[in-house]
Amino acid sequence: MLRHAIAPSRRYTKASHDVVRHPRLTSDAKILLLYVQGLTAESADRPLSEHARKLGITGRAYQKAKELLAVNGFLHERREQGVRGLWATAQLLSNVSLTPAEAATVCLGRASEGSEAPETAMCPGAPDPAVGEPAIGEPVDRVVGGQLPVDEEREKNSPHPPSEAKPDPVSVSDPDPVPAPEVKPEPGAASDVPLPPDVAEGERVLLSLRHACRELYLGAKEARTLAALAAEWLRRGVTAAQLRRVLTSELPDGGVLSAVGFLRYRLVHKLPEEPRPEVLAPKPVVAAMIPCAGPGEEHLFRPARGEELCGPCGRAEARRFWLRQRELAEGQPAPLPWRERFAAVNGPRAEPC
Repeated sequence: MLRHAIAPSRRYTKASHDVVRHPRLTSDAKILLLYVQGLTAESADRPLSEHARKLGITGRAYQKAKELLAVNGFLHERREQGVRGLWATAQLLSNVSLTPAEAATVCLGRASEGSEAPETAMCPGAPDPAVGEPAIGEPVDRVVGGQLPVDEEREKNSPHPPSEAKPDPVSVSDPDPVPAPEVKPEPGAASDVPLPPDVAEGERVLLSLRHACRELYLGAKEARTLAALAAEWLRRGVTAAQLRRVLTSELPDGGVLSAVGFLRYRLVHKLPEEPRPEVLAPKPVVAAMIPCAGPGEEHLFRPARGEELCGPCGRAEARRFWLRQRELAEGQPAPLPWRERFAAVNGPRAEPC
């Protein structure tokens, strides 16, 4: 036997066609909207993210669904401040698209939907932040002054410099006022004196190391103390890019414990040698013109190694010298064969017995 029973109305949620067939809402956004629409009054005070977490909509999917609901007018959020100054976010989720003015009207509980709501409209039940508990006692005037300046480090470009105590005016009857002690500037503190170009460039390189490695983050005073060492690298011909590469490459495996100590050690121990001055080759000495000692007409030439003959005359003299040597060699008798020379040295060969 088949039996058909209709469940009570509390088990159903009426879904508007405007929501189900909305072209710009995703399935997560529609499911979240219908889920919140079917909640009871006791469960409606929880944040929207908690309801989405129960449905398994988390992370980027929840952010996308919430963004679509807010863009299309289904979700409205307002920041409210309570009596004690604590801020809270009030979320209004409706199954119809509302404008900001209509959402403010719903929060105020007004009957007319066309009336404009003020910018500071709050949902019913939220306390008015302008109304608070009165303070105890009579109203008194504020007491100003009487506080000495607090010793604190002062930066060059501090947005909120500390207050300075004005000295007491010296009375006219005091002829010899006590001079105030001179305040010496703290060593390494930033001053208004302009730095040399190479020192300023070295300081900029040190401050830019934070973009390449967060472990090498330096403050203004720390960079100023190491600027002179970095400037020495630049004076020795190292460019700013090469210096940055040397300081950020081959970092320790365990990380940099102290950026100032690590950079000071590397700047001192890896300092390149000073560029040696280029030794220029001595210019050749040009000899004076002298007369040639060879035959023929008198002519001048410039000697290279102290010779007395010019090139053509020297070659002609060398040719005549070797011709004379050949004639002398041809006039000598031919040398004896080696057997005769051997016999002449060792004597005649002895006959065997």
